[in-house]
Amino acid sequence: MKLKLVGAEAFRSIRASMSTTIAATMTVLIGMFLLGLSIALGTWVLSYSNHVKSGIHVKVYFCTATGYKQCSKDANTAQMNAVLKTLRAMPEVKKVNYIPKETALAEQAKKLPDLVDPKSMPYNPYPNAYEVTPAKAQFAKVIQNRLSPPPAGVAEVKGYDATAQRVIKVGKIVESIFLIGVALLLIASTLLIGNTIRLSIFARRREIEVMKLVGASNWFVRGPFVLEGLICGLVGSLAAVVLLVLGKTVALPAILGHVTNSSQGHALAFEAIAVIIVATGLMLAAAGSGFTLRRFLKV
Repeated sequence: MKLKLVGAEAFRSIRASMSTTIAATMTVLIGMFLLGLSIALGTWVLSYSNHVKSGIHVKVYFCTATGYKQCSKDANTAQMNAVLKTLRAMPEVKKVNYIPKETALAEQAKKLPDLVDPKSMPYNPYPNAYEVTPAKAQFAKVIQNRLSPPPAGVAEVKGYDATAQRVIKVGKIVESIFLIGVALLLIASTLLIGNTIRLSIFARRREIEVMKLVGASNWFVRGPFVLEGLICGLVGSLAAVVLLVLGKTVALPAILGHVTNSSQGHALAFEAIAVIIVATGLMLAAAGSGFTLRRFLKV
């Protein structure tokens, strides 16, 4: 019976103050739309950044008499196995891939057919190598430092160069900007929604005072306003989801069609974004109603 009464009071309040209800709903819509847009764009950028960072490898090139001046002979199997054992013992190493010199020559011939012709070359200048994939991009520097000076049989170790440093630095900046942006957007949305709901409650402060004076409990007074906030949050959030769907199906393919079809980066699943938007909208609207009402309950 109490729940039915609270619901009836909430819908009566919505009809009585339609302008402030619409204002609160529109505030939720705008805030949640921007939040969804930020999550989609931010997760895509993070995914693309991680894809770029996954291309950072440490290359361990072994001695070959025909490829390096400092090498008088080719690295033997024992030396290569010793380096492999050292690499596998490092917790920063995710995977080690062996690239024989024949494969390296074939790959270069495929990439640069006009410059590299294995049939016309008197010998294979490419060395045997290990391609080391770090567990995290920033571990490339650690792995390279641990192989310095190069062990016996190793001619040089490459990977953590100026380009890799720039990629890692830019990736950290992108992650920081995304997290800070989402946090600021949530704070701004909370303040906007709270202030809009505060205006609605302020317009009915006399009604709240009368209810308190006749003996209504805090929860009985707060219930209709919280339910009203939940309704505004739900409607605004669902409207934001609808706008994002329209943007995803109509605007985005026309503007960024070549990006959305890229396999190098992908945003968070739209279903997950929709759930986050609706849940956040409900939470902010309900919290804004409940916390804003506290000062008016002190009668």
